[in-house]
Amino acid sequence: MYYLYILECDDAFLYVGITKDVERRLAQHRSKYSPHTKRYKKLELVHTEEFVTRADAEHRERQLKGWSRAKKKALIEQDFEKLTFLSQSSLSKDGAKSLP
Repeated sequence: MYYLYILECDDAFLYVGITKDVERRLAQHRSKYSPHTKRYKKLELVHTEEFVTRADAEHRERQLKGWSRAKKKALIEQDFEKLTFLSQSSLSKDGAKSLP
């Protein structure tokens, strides 16, 4: 099994990654092994998803890395109504972003 996971780092940054062992990977992050998270003091595991294949986990990782922070937070909070709203086209006809 492969796992997609999201870490909230210092309440400021959402890190998305994949692993076969969530607990081992979280320990690596906390021991400053990862260059992307080593500068953060607080690392909290806030979301996981399970996949049978690495390819499926990587596909989902790429998808989430393209999401806004707001969409990731809606996923973490399991606010599927907000996630659906944020997933709709956020550009108006003139190219300006619409506000939620």
